[in-house]
Amino acid sequence: MLDTATLERRLTTLEQLVFDLQHKFDSKPTADNWLERLIGSVSDDAAFLEALEYGRDFRQSDKPIDDTSR
Repeated sequence: MLDTATLERRLTTLEQLVFDLQHKFDSKPTADNWLERLIGSVSDDAAFLEALEYGRDFRQSDKPIDDTSR
């Protein structure tokens, strides 16, 4: 079990971290338009294009195969 001084120190540290996170979150301007919030969120264009390709392949794999040989 931790002693009181250690618990107090850890609690103080946590409170400071929470305060810093809240301040960081509150200081960012929020956009009303969802697209403005999204712009710039993808930093690696190649990885984004690769993810799009994986999604496209996944959606295509779910479609039935057209059997025209009958």
